[in-house]
Amino acid sequence: MAFRRPHFDKTNKEPASRVFRFLAHLARNLVPFIARTSWSGGEHIPREGGAIVVANHISNFDPITLGEFLIWQGRWPRFLGKADIWKVPVLGWVARKCGQIPVYRGTDRAGESLVHAREALEAGNLVAIYPEGTITADPDGWPMSGRRGAAQLALTTGAPVIPVVQNGADQVLGGKKIEVRRLFGRRKDITIVAGPPIDLSRFAGQEPTKELLDSVTTLLLDTLTSMRATLIGEPAPEGRYDMRQGRRLPITRRDQ
Repeated sequence: MAFRRPHFDKTNKEPASRVFRFLAHLARNLVPFIARTSWSGGEHIPREGGAIVVANHISNFDPITLGEFLIWQGRWPRFLGKADIWKVPVLGWVARKCGQIPVYRGTDRAGESLVHAREALEAGNLVAIYPEGTITADPDGWPMSGRRGAAQLALTTGAPVIPVVQNGADQVLGGKKIEVRRLFGRRKDITIVAGPPIDLSRFAGQEPTKELLDSVTTLLLDTLTSMRATLIGEPAPEGRYDMRQGRRLPITRRDQ
């Protein structure tokens, strides 16, 4: 029989919508039949107050396992996700009911997501964001080049930034390309590890130029890459995959 975790009410006292709670119940009952999940580092997730979680993005399935991890650590996460999700029947309704935050990339509404994310943080919520902006295209699953949103949110709010890395979720539905056949067969092993807050103090008080935001983004991705290397026991590659170039490029680091 698949292992089920104790009810989230034992560790999570935050209020949440009925829809969000129903999804947590669903995950608690269904995920164990699909995957064996192991967690560590949960003590680094703040139990209250505004906080930002940055995570690697390897699969369409990993928001479920990341969300489950955060819920059982006592927080109901507000994910930043592509606005296209909100156009999908039922899925869009669920996202709205759960207080998730749409990202209108490439439009004149692109800045709205960070405004709503800041409001969520000011209200004491936990916001989860993928610095890469989309599922990694790196052929070996490493974090690829990122976008500036997570860095901008961190610098403008001063909220603690907690890195979370996971491995194995791509074995459930595949990576960028959904592979439903992977749902069948033996259960997959998924590991999630949270680390201590990333120290951004050296960037405090500086004007958030593109160069500064790029430096912070590099630090976020370096942290996730290092954590993944430790998790899977393999050295990280020298460069970082750039989806626009279709290859790994040298990482530019600027001293601040």
